[in-house]
Amino acid sequence: MDNVILEVKNLSKKFDDVEVLKNINLSVYEGETIVILGASGSGKSTFLRCLNCMEDPTSGSIFFNGEDIADFKVDINKHRQKIGMVFQQFNLFNNKTVLENIMLAPQTIQIRALRKMKRKNAFIRLANVFRKNKQAVYPIETTEKAIKEDVKNTAMDLLSRIGLTDKVDCYPSTLSGGQKQRIAIVRALAMKPKILLFDEP
Repeated sequence: MDNVILEVKNLSKKFDDVEVLKNINLSVYEGETIVILGASGSGKSTFLRCLNCMEDPTSGSIFFNGEDIADFKVDINKHRQKIGMVFQQFNLFNNKTVLENIMLAPQTIQIRALRKMKRKNAFIRLANVFRKNKQAVYPIETTEKAIKEDVKNTAMDLLSRIGLTDKVDCYPSTLSGGQKQRIAIVRALAMKPKILLFDEP
């Protein structure tokens, strides 16, 4: 099959002299659901955290979309945008509302990319003053306002799907455990990930 989205090769992880993971090999295909079972302390959470490089593997490779994200030369933040994670303790921001929690990451990343593109265009326009062969600027088809509106619409659609639109302005401290978990899942889905990791779902 040629639709392998994630491939783990000889992955090992040590904490001092304790080898938590030893030569793990795994292929994950698009659309596939995989369950990892094991006793408490057997390394399940460590393995998941290695998959998006929140923990650096001691050795081995993790290929995501054909690129070894365990390689220190790789921009892991670019790949993490497509590898969602729902944490065991949910890790919602208590000082932000449900809507703000969901919108924070996609909005920040998209606005940052837009501003970066605008800076590039400003540099190109400046450089073009001194060039004979003018370089074309990058097309920009959105605005910060449009990004915020689009991200908000996505967040509200996801909240509607889990039946929690009435909690949009609530803070995590007022939610039940099950509600927090659903919000954490929606927050991960808002990034439109290709892979979603669940720690103790």
